[in-house]
Amino acid sequence: MPGFDVDQAVAQLRRVRGEWRDAQKRPREAAGREFPSRKTLAALIEQLKGALFPMRLGPSDLRHDGEDFYVAHTLDAALHALLEQARLELQYVARHTPRTPTEIDGQAREIVQAFGAALPGIRELLDSDVLAAYKGDPAAHSVDEVLLCYPGVQAMISHRLAHQLYRLELPLLARIVAELSHGQTGIDIHPGAQIGTAFFIDHGTGVVIGETAVIGQRVRVYQAVTLGAKRFPVDAHGLLQKGLPRHPVVEDDVVIYAGATILGRVTIGRGAVIGGNVWLTTDVPPGASVTQAGVQNAASNAGSPGDTLAASVR
Repeated sequence: MPGFDVDQAVAQLRRVRGEWRDAQKRPREAAGREFPSRKTLAALIEQLKGALFPMRLGPSDLRHDGEDFYVAHTLDAALHALLEQARLELQYVARHTPRTPTEIDGQAREIVQAFGAALPGIRELLDSDVLAAYKGDPAAHSVDEVLLCYPGVQAMISHRLAHQLYRLELPLLARIVAELSHGQTGIDIHPGAQIGTAFFIDHGTGVVIGETAVIGQRVRVYQAVTLGAKRFPVDAHGLLQKGLPRHPVVEDDVVIYAGATILGRVTIGRGAVIGGNVWLTTDVPPGASVTQAGVQNAASNAGSPGDTLAASVR
């Protein structure tokens, strides 16, 4: 069998890594792992799913009389794993603002304790999402089918967990969790997005929801919907400004059909219906109905709530 010049590849890769670390002002040699692990977080999220829904997403041989024992054991393992990942992110952040290991450990423990305390509330939010999917889809035969099968529900489990990490100032962990879910479901929800109760993503593939989007209660969206940014402001040095509100606000009871694209910090009023493949960059009043034909052919002013929105949408 022919040999391969592995030693040369190793040396060249070492050189490239060193140049990258020098450019990023990082040490060429680290004492241990510097960054959170995608593999660890993937396993951790599966544990949390089982703890949240033990009889449906837990082990197949679990019995009701062993539920509490399983949840306690699984949560203990998951939270300890999360503690180590939180330490890694906090150490990564502290590379420019040095802090003692004791300070980092104390903050990590406070964050993980707060995360654990939030899990019952997250379960209640997810129950509302599951019910919204069941009630909103005539093809759903049971809430159990919805939880076990629907990618939109799976995406929301990950999002509710990731959003809590984001709120607790672990944005890197939150983003990893979100992207793991994105890869599994085809649904891309930034962990910073604020989403109210009873949110239903039907079908789901290609849905994109940006970081500063705010979504109210009982909202339903279909596949390939984008809630994105219209433009990206830069500072005096030409660098993108981070964290500015740049994604839509969707009020309660809105329905957004497949392929609709809504860009910028616009407001979709309560009870509005956005038709398929519509492109929106302006506000929509409460109760309005926006269709592709209406956007293309309507007269100069929007009608009263409940009428088709006209040329105010471009």
